[in-house]
Amino acid sequence: MSAHRSETIEQTSDAQDAPPSAATKLELVGIGKEFRSKRASTHALSDINLTISDGEFVSLIGRSGCGKTTLLRMLAGLLSPTKGEILIEGRSLWSGTKVDSSVVSQLGVVFQEANLFPWYSVADNISLPLRLRGDGKQERRERAHELAELVGLKGFENSYPRELSGGMRQRVAIARALSIRPKLLLMDEPFGALDALTRERMNLELQRIALATEATVVFVTHDITEAVFLGDRVVHLTPRPGRIRQIRSIDFDRPRSIDVQTEPAFGAIVRDLRHALDEEE
Repeated sequence: MSAHRSETIEQTSDAQDAPPSAATKLELVGIGKEFRSKRASTHALSDINLTISDGEFVSLIGRSGCGKTTLLRMLAGLLSPTKGEILIEGRSLWSGTKVDSSVVSQLGVVFQEANLFPWYSVADNISLPLRLRGDGKQERRERAHELAELVGLKGFENSYPRELSGGMRQRVAIARALSIRPKLLLMDEPFGALDALTRERMNLELQRIALATEATVVFVTHDITEAVFLGDRVVHLTPRPGRIRQIRSIDFDRPRSIDVQTEPAFGAIVRDLRHALDEEE
Protein backbone atom coordinates (compact mmCIF):
# COMPACT_ATOMS: atom_id res chain seq x y z
CA MET A 1 0.00 0.00 0.00
CA SER A 2 1.34 3.43 -0.90
CA ALA A 3 2.13 6.13 1.61
CA HIS A 4 -0.71 8.53 1.96
CA ARG A 5 -1.63 11.76 3.65
CA SER A 6 -4.95 13.50 3.11
CA GLU A 7 -5.94 16.96 4.20
CA THR A 8 -9.17 18.86 3.70
CA ILE A 9 -9.08 22.64 3.80
CA GLU A 10 -12.36 24.52 4.03
CA GLN A 11 -12.13 27.85 2.25
CA THR A 12 -14.41 30.79 1.68
CA SER A 13 -12.37 33.92 1.01
CA ASP A 14 -8.83 33.29 2.27
CA ALA A 15 -6.21 32.37 -0.30
CA GLN A 16 -4.86 28.84 -0.13
CA ASP A 17 -1.08 28.93 -0.31
CA ALA A 18 0.92 26.42 -2.30
CA PRO A 19 3.48 24.26 -0.49
CA PRO A 20 6.32 26.57 0.66
CA SER A 21 9.03 24.36 -0.83
CA ALA A 22 7.83 24.92 -4.39
CA ALA A 23 7.89 28.02 -6.58
CA THR A 24 4.53 29.59 -7.35
CA LYS A 25 3.37 29.00 -10.94
CA LEU A 26 -0.18 30.35 -10.82
CA GLU A 27 -1.97 32.67 -8.40
CA LEU A 28 -5.65 33.60 -8.43
CA VAL A 29 -6.51 36.61 -6.27
CA GLY A 30 -10.16 37.47 -5.60
CA ILE A 31 -11.36 36.22 -8.98
CA GLY A 32 -15.01 36.87 -9.80
CA LYS A 33 -17.00 36.63 -13.01
CA GLU A 34 -20.40 38.08 -13.83
CA PHE A 35 -22.12 37.74 -17.20
CA ARG A 36 -24.38 40.70 -17.97
CA SER A 37 -27.09 41.13 -20.57
CA LYS A 38 -29.95 43.60 -21.09
CA ARG A 39 -32.36 41.21 -19.36
CA ALA A 40 -30.33 39.85 -16.48
CA SER A 41 -26.93 39.15 -15.01
CA THR A 42 -25.43 35.82 -13.94
CA HIS A 43 -22.92 35.68 -11.12
CA ALA A 44 -20.76 32.74 -12.21
CA LEU A 45 -17.75 32.92 -9.86
CA SER A 46 -17.03 34.77 -6.64
CA ASP A 47 -13.87 35.42 -4.61
CA ILE A 48 -11.68 32.62 -5.96
CA ASN A 49 -8.28 32.59 -4.23
CA LEU A 50 -5.82 29.85 -5.09
CA THR A 51 -2.07 29.39 -5.37
CA ILE A 52 -0.65 26.56 -7.49
CA SER A 53 2.97 25.41 -7.29
CA ASP A 54 5.36 24.70 -10.11
CA GLY A 55 4.85 21.09 -11.23
CA GLU A 56 1.61 20.62 -9.30
CA PHE A 57 -1.43 18.81 -10.71
CA VAL A 58 -4.69 20.40 -9.52
CA SER A 59 -8.10 18.90 -10.31
CA LEU A 60 -11.23 21.09 -10.34
CA ILE A 61 -14.57 19.47 -9.53
CA GLY A 62 -18.09 20.72 -8.86
CA ARG A 63 -21.67 20.37 -10.01
CA SER A 64 -22.61 21.42 -13.55
CA GLY A 65 -22.83 25.18 -13.79
CA CYS A 66 -20.45 25.88 -10.90
CA GLY A 67 -18.02 27.77 -13.13
CA LYS A 68 -15.22 25.21 -13.66
CA THR A 69 -14.99 25.78 -17.40
CA THR A 70 -15.49 29.53 -16.99
CA LEU A 71 -12.51 29.61 -14.66
CA LEU A 72 -10.40 27.56 -17.03
CA ARG A 73 -11.31 29.85 -19.94
CA MET A 74 -10.13 32.83 -17.90
CA LEU A 75 -6.84 31.05 -17.18
CA ALA A 76 -6.49 30.34 -20.91
CA GLY A 77 -6.93 34.00 -21.84
CA LEU A 78 -10.27 33.38 -23.56
CA LEU A 79 -12.50 35.16 -21.05
CA SER A 80 -11.68 38.14 -18.85
CA PRO A 81 -12.48 38.17 -15.12
CA THR A 82 -14.90 40.78 -13.79
CA LYS A 83 -12.90 41.07 -10.58
CA GLY A 84 -9.51 40.01 -9.30
CA GLU A 85 -6.15 39.16 -10.80
CA ILE A 86 -4.57 36.11 -12.44
CA LEU A 87 -0.79 35.88 -12.09
CA ILE A 88 1.37 33.39 -13.99
CA GLU A 89 4.91 33.34 -12.64
CA GLY A 90 4.17 36.76 -11.16
CA ARG A 91 2.95 38.31 -14.42
CA SER A 92 -0.61 39.51 -14.73
CA LEU A 93 -2.56 37.65 -17.44
CA TRP A 94 -5.30 40.25 -17.72
CA SER A 95 -5.34 44.05 -17.64
CA GLY A 96 -9.05 44.81 -17.52
CA THR A 97 -10.46 43.08 -20.60
CA LYS A 98 -7.11 43.03 -22.40
CA VAL A 99 -5.03 39.86 -22.23
CA ASP A 100 -1.24 39.81 -22.25
CA SER A 101 -0.52 37.89 -25.45
CA SER A 102 3.06 37.14 -24.40
CA VAL A 103 1.74 35.26 -21.36
CA VAL A 104 -1.01 33.46 -23.29
CA SER A 105 1.53 32.25 -25.84
CA GLN A 106 3.14 30.18 -23.07
CA LEU A 107 -0.04 28.28 -22.15
CA GLY A 108 -1.13 24.86 -23.43
CA VAL A 109 -4.87 24.09 -23.62
CA VAL A 110 -6.66 20.79 -24.24
CA PHE A 111 -10.45 20.65 -24.63
CA GLN A 112 -12.90 17.73 -24.59
CA GLU A 113 -12.77 17.59 -28.38
CA ALA A 114 -9.32 17.07 -29.88
CA ASN A 115 -10.04 19.66 -32.62
CA LEU A 116 -7.40 18.34 -34.99
CA PHE A 117 -7.05 19.51 -38.58
CA PRO A 118 -8.16 16.50 -40.67
CA TRP A 119 -5.91 17.42 -43.60
CA TYR A 120 -2.81 17.53 -41.37
CA SER A 121 -0.84 14.47 -40.33
CA VAL A 122 -0.24 13.66 -36.66
CA ALA A 123 3.19 15.31 -36.84
CA ASP A 124 1.78 18.42 -38.53
CA ASN A 125 -1.02 18.73 -35.96
CA ILE A 126 1.45 18.38 -33.09
CA SER A 127 3.84 20.96 -34.49
CA LEU A 128 1.20 23.49 -35.60
CA PRO A 129 1.82 25.91 -32.68
CA LEU A 130 5.51 25.89 -33.55
CA ARG A 131 4.72 26.64 -37.18
CA LEU A 132 2.50 29.54 -36.15
CA ARG A 133 5.28 31.10 -34.08
CA GLY A 134 7.75 30.73 -36.92
CA ASP A 135 9.96 27.83 -35.87
CA GLY A 136 11.97 26.14 -38.62
CA LYS A 137 10.82 23.00 -40.41
CA GLN A 138 13.56 20.77 -38.99
CA GLU A 139 12.96 21.97 -35.43
CA ARG A 140 9.21 21.36 -35.85
CA ARG A 141 9.80 17.87 -37.22
CA GLU A 142 12.14 16.90 -34.39
CA ARG A 143 9.80 18.21 -31.72
CA ALA A 144 6.78 16.47 -33.27
CA HIS A 145 8.59 13.12 -33.34
CA GLU A 146 9.84 13.61 -29.78
CA LEU A 147 6.30 14.29 -28.52
CA ALA A 148 4.73 11.52 -30.60
CA GLU A 149 7.02 9.10 -28.78
CA LEU A 150 6.26 10.70 -25.41
CA VAL A 151 2.48 10.27 -25.80
CA GLY A 152 2.74 6.75 -27.21
CA LEU A 153 2.20 7.52 -30.89
CA LYS A 154 5.60 6.61 -32.28
CA GLY A 155 5.08 5.21 -35.76
CA PHE A 156 1.87 7.18 -36.30
CA GLU A 157 3.51 10.51 -37.17
CA ASN A 158 2.35 10.31 -40.80
CA SER A 159 -1.17 9.09 -40.00
CA TYR A 160 -4.24 11.33 -40.25
CA PRO A 161 -6.90 11.95 -37.60
CA ARG A 162 -9.48 9.81 -39.42
CA GLU A 163 -7.15 6.83 -38.98
CA LEU A 164 -6.93 7.23 -35.18
CA SER A 165 -9.14 6.17 -32.28
CA GLY A 166 -10.63 8.75 -29.92
CA GLY A 167 -7.95 8.13 -27.33
CA MET A 168 -5.19 8.48 -29.91
CA ARG A 169 -6.65 11.77 -31.15
CA GLN A 170 -6.60 13.10 -27.59
CA ARG A 171 -2.96 12.07 -27.31
CA VAL A 172 -2.26 14.20 -30.37
CA ALA A 173 -4.10 17.13 -28.75
CA ILE A 174 -2.02 16.73 -25.57
CA ALA A 175 1.20 16.55 -27.57
CA ARG A 176 0.18 19.68 -29.51
CA ALA A 177 -0.44 21.55 -26.25
CA LEU A 178 2.99 20.44 -24.97
CA SER A 179 4.82 21.40 -28.16
CA ILE A 180 5.62 24.92 -26.95
CA ARG A 181 6.83 23.64 -23.55
CA PRO A 182 4.03 25.54 -21.81
CA LYS A 183 4.39 27.10 -18.38
CA LEU A 184 0.87 25.87 -17.61
CA LEU A 185 -1.21 23.05 -19.11
CA LEU A 186 -4.98 23.63 -18.92
CA MET A 187 -7.33 20.70 -19.56
CA ASP A 188 -11.13 20.90 -19.78
CA GLU A 189 -12.76 17.44 -19.54
CA PRO A 190 -10.26 16.04 -22.06
CA PHE A 191 -11.41 12.44 -21.57
CA GLY A 192 -15.13 13.05 -21.11
CA ALA A 193 -16.12 11.58 -24.48
CA LEU A 194 -14.05 8.40 -24.14
CA ASP A 195 -15.27 4.97 -23.06
CA ALA A 196 -14.41 3.84 -19.53
CA LEU A 197 -11.48 1.59 -20.43
CA THR A 198 -9.89 4.15 -22.76
CA ARG A 199 -10.39 6.86 -20.15
CA GLU A 200 -8.65 4.75 -17.53
CA ARG A 201 -5.74 4.21 -19.90
CA MET A 202 -5.55 7.93 -20.67
CA ASN A 203 -5.46 8.74 -16.95
CA LEU A 204 -2.36 6.57 -16.65
CA GLU A 205 -0.84 8.12 -19.76
CA LEU A 206 -1.52 11.67 -18.61
CA GLN A 207 0.07 10.95 -15.23
CA ARG A 208 3.15 9.55 -17.00
CA ILE A 209 3.37 12.54 -19.34
CA ALA A 210 2.92 15.06 -16.52
CA LEU A 211 5.68 13.40 -14.49
CA ALA A 212 8.01 13.18 -17.49
CA THR A 213 7.56 16.86 -18.44
CA GLU A 214 7.19 18.18 -14.86
CA ALA A 215 4.14 20.05 -16.15
CA THR A 216 1.93 22.25 -14.00
CA VAL A 217 -1.63 21.12 -14.77
CA VAL A 218 -5.11 22.48 -14.04
CA PHE A 219 -7.60 19.73 -14.90
CA VAL A 220 -11.40 20.12 -15.02
CA THR A 221 -13.48 16.97 -14.61
CA HIS A 222 -16.89 15.76 -13.43
CA ASP A 223 -15.39 12.39 -12.49
CA ILE A 224 -14.42 12.37 -8.79
CA THR A 225 -12.35 9.19 -9.05
CA GLU A 226 -10.40 10.68 -11.95
CA ALA A 227 -9.86 13.92 -10.03
CA VAL A 228 -8.46 12.09 -7.00
CA PHE A 229 -6.35 9.67 -9.03
CA LEU A 230 -4.65 12.43 -11.03
CA GLY A 231 -4.52 15.30 -8.58
CA ASP A 232 -2.00 16.48 -6.02
CA ARG A 233 -4.94 18.54 -4.79
CA VAL A 234 -8.65 18.52 -5.60
CA VAL A 235 -10.44 21.88 -5.56
CA HIS A 236 -14.21 21.64 -5.00
CA LEU A 237 -16.29 24.57 -6.29
CA THR A 238 -19.77 25.31 -4.92
CA PRO A 239 -22.87 25.78 -7.11
CA ARG A 240 -23.27 29.20 -8.73
CA PRO A 241 -21.79 31.51 -7.87
CA GLY A 242 -18.80 29.22 -7.75
CA ARG A 243 -16.65 29.57 -4.67
CA ILE A 244 -13.98 27.26 -3.31
CA ARG A 245 -15.74 25.06 -0.75
CA GLN A 246 -12.79 22.84 0.05
CA ILE A 247 -9.31 21.88 -1.10
CA ARG A 248 -8.33 18.26 -0.60
CA SER A 249 -4.65 17.27 -0.59
CA ILE A 250 -3.98 13.87 -2.19
CA ASP A 251 -0.63 12.40 -1.21
CA PHE A 252 -0.55 8.89 -2.63
CA ASP A 253 2.90 8.07 -3.97
CA ARG A 254 3.60 8.57 -7.67
CA PRO A 255 3.50 7.02 -10.13
CA ARG A 256 0.07 5.71 -9.13
CA SER A 257 -1.30 2.48 -10.54
CA ILE A 258 -5.00 1.89 -11.09
CA ASP A 259 -4.84 -0.45 -8.10
CA VAL A 260 -4.55 2.56 -5.80
CA GLN A 261 -8.27 3.09 -6.42
CA THR A 262 -9.01 -0.10 -4.45
CA GLU A 263 -7.27 1.18 -1.32
CA PRO A 264 -9.62 2.09 1.57
CA ALA A 265 -8.04 5.53 1.99
CA PHE A 266 -8.61 6.33 -1.69
CA GLY A 267 -12.24 5.20 -1.50
CA ALA A 268 -12.77 7.30 1.63
CA ILE A 269 -11.59 10.46 -0.13
CA VAL A 270 -13.86 9.80 -3.12
CA ARG A 271 -16.84 9.15 -0.81
CA ASP A 272 -16.19 12.32 1.19
CA LEU A 273 -16.07 14.43 -1.96
CA ARG A 274 -19.19 12.75 -3.39
CA HIS A 275 -21.11 13.35 -0.15
CA ALA A 276 -20.09 17.00 -0.20
CA LEU A 277 -21.37 17.30 -3.78
CA ASP A 278 -24.59 15.46 -2.91
CA GLU A 279 -25.26 17.95 -0.11
CA GLU A 280 -25.47 20.69 -2.74
CA GLU A 281 -28.46 19.18 -4.59
